Amino acid sequence: MGKAEKGTPKWIANKAKAKGLQKLRWYCQMCQKQCRDENGFKCHTSSESHQRQLLLFAENPDQYLDSFSQEFEEGYLELLRRRFGTKRVHANNVYQEYIAHKEHLHMNATQWETLTDFVKYLGRDGKCTVDETEKGWFVTYIDRDPETLARQEALLKKEKMDKDDQERMMEFIERQVEKAREQGGEAATAEYTELQRPDDERPIRLGLALPAARKAELRPPRPGANLLAREGPTRPSASAAASASGKRKMSALDEIKAFEEQKKEKMNRKDYWLTEGVVVKVVTKDLGDKFYKQKGHITEVQDRYRAVLRLLDGGHKLKLDQAHLETVVPAVGRKVKIVNGAYRGATATLDAIQEKKFCASLTIAEGPLKGRRLSQVAYEDFSKLHVAS
Repeated sequence: MGKAEKGTPKWIANKAKAKGLQKLRWYCQMCQKQCRDENGFKCHTSSESHQRQLLLFAENPDQYLDSFSQEFEEGYLELLRRRFGTKRVHANNVYQEYIAHKEHLHMNATQWETLTDFVKYLGRDGKCTVDETEKGWFVTYIDRDPETLARQEALLKKEKMDKDDQERMMEFIERQVEKAREQGGEAATAEYTELQRPDDERPIRLGLALPAARKAELRPPRPGANLLAREGPTRPSASAAASASGKRKMSALDEIKAFEEQKKEKMNRKDYWLTEGVVVKVVTKDLGDKFYKQKGHITEVQDRYRAVLRLLDGGHKLKLDQAHLETVVPAVGRKVKIVNGAYRGATATLDAIQEKKFCASLTIAEGPLKGRRLSQVAYEDFSKLHVAS
């Protein structure tokens, strides 16, 4: 039976049937022909043109297979880069968008039998970051463009320079404080006390009666008269208010120091806290009672929010999100690592625990700020430091 003429109802029906995606098992990659049903595919495989294509494939099968695999890989990665960038996305979602194009290259013509094998291949070759969860395989594209790498390197360099400037400023402030203490001696540590009057001194009495005040305005003041009785109560000075409240007024150096502390806290306070080398506790029950409340140390941090940890009991390796982990507070005197806040990344010693306020007092043990005392550090901002046995 010949082909239907263009414009006839049969030709229109064939076009409507051929529109959109067809079944994969009735597609011939060598001939790049899609059949609509099993009978059509059977007729195609027995045709002379298909047999010639099979003879060409039999002469050098590796060449065709590698070519198809490379084309499929390039198309998949190009869609992943343009559509999702460096975001973490489900591998099957990318594949569904890839095969939505009618002229795509089918996976059954490549060296990979399943999408899982293809995703594992991308992870082994370092082209993507892959991880398996309960919902399936997820992929994250690794952008190796020279411009992107240069931009990331410039950002890291800028952050390092800012951090160095802050550390130099803190060292300068510390030196100035020590110098002021040495020069001032006891004056640097002077304390303000409450004003005490002698017993024989008459107290100043203020007249607040309105009629008496009106008469005083009509009479001329006597020489040496106390004008405080006429002016009424005065506003206390700042030093008197500070003395009454019992708080010491901050000096300019203390204000600069407090400002730098706030700036450093704002810059280093992040929504992620996972750090290699610290001990954490598993708080999710999705893995079963065997791993619930188990402790382990983080061996690797992936994408800032996921960590690979090895359990202290049994040595099992787990990959969990930071929402399923929490910090561990050790005994007093043990080493900890600050994982968030102004002193993020510093190693410190646990001095005291304030259970009612859910915080602790620390002393930095290493670095240029060694010996600095930190008070009221929240439990979630530090964790026990793992010591290899």
